[in-house]
Amino acid sequence: MTTLRTYSKAMGIDEAPDARPVVDAPFGNALIEVHKRRGDIVGLTADLGKYTDILPFRDAYPDRFFNVGMAEQNLVAVAAGLARTGAVPFATTYGVFATRRAYDFIAIACAHSCVNVKIIAGLPGLTTGYGGTHQAIEDVALMRMVPNLVVIDPCDATDIAQITHAIADYDGPVYMRLLRGKVRRVLDPHAYRFAVGRAAVLGQGSDVGLISTGLMTECAIDAAQALAEDGISAGVLHVPTLKPFDAEAVADFAARHAVIVTAENHVVTGGLATQVRECLFRAGVLKTVTSVGIADCFVELGATPTLMARHGLTGAGIVAQAHAALDLKASMPA
Repeated sequence: MTTLRTYSKAMGIDEAPDARPVVDAPFGNALIEVHKRRGDIVGLTADLGKYTDILPFRDAYPDRFFNVGMAEQNLVAVAAGLARTGAVPFATTYGVFATRRAYDFIAIACAHSCVNVKIIAGLPGLTTGYGGTHQAIEDVALMRMVPNLVVIDPCDATDIAQITHAIADYDGPVYMRLLRGKVRRVLDPHAYRFAVGRAAVLGQGSDVGLISTGLMTECAIDAAQALAEDGISAGVLHVPTLKPFDAEAVADFAARHAVIVTAENHVVTGGLATQVRECLFRAGVLKTVTSVGIADCFVELGATPTLMARHGLTGAGIVAQAHAALDLKASMPA
């Protein structure tokens, strides 16, 4: 009998390339451009510069870069202090370390006083196969509960570059999930424009409304194309900013579709799925809503494509939920 084994890539090693074009280190290279434009950026990391794509900034501006070591609370405290001197600090670490180890420091040192610190959080959700110790699967739920804190989940390289510029110009604390390494380009940089607190309609439909955030927006676009082949009209709404939440755009989009499917690289409690349901309830928009995301569990170790497929975080997973939502609606009394 042959035993099949699936190995995770080591940290910093990218998975096999996709057919879509990729951009190398979009965050770090965008940060260089931001500093050229503003002149007040400071980069920091907690011994994870290589794995959070801030090394291009370090190499370009070594006198404006600080590695505080494996001390995430200190990372946030130093960033908050630098912000009070007029600098605009971008502090990078993994999402699990920012939220689980430095939550109080972000809440009090940054958000409580609206200090101008940008927390850049790597390895969101199932972008790593290193298991529950490294997969930030609940960070959006935690961070959106902190007053004054903006929470952002980019889709691709285009989003990351535009968001880096936008949050540098935004006066206040920000938590941004980071896609690192060779990041796929999904959104057209000439047609798409990110704005803090704004959702973007990427496709119009009538049968199924796909509301997505982060890397799941790419899956939603693929799912809409697959559903069209089944004769189902699907629209796509990309919600990169989870806080402040664009409730008006979400309610308007949902009202124009028969059923709704949410998709996020995060647990389905407390993140996008919860926010969409809250939004529709408040707006009085009655819709069948199903969700794609991580169940109430820590995820096992494994190769990231395997984990994404196993937990349904794929275009096919969204298609399956769309059919389930349509079947559920059809079974309900008129």
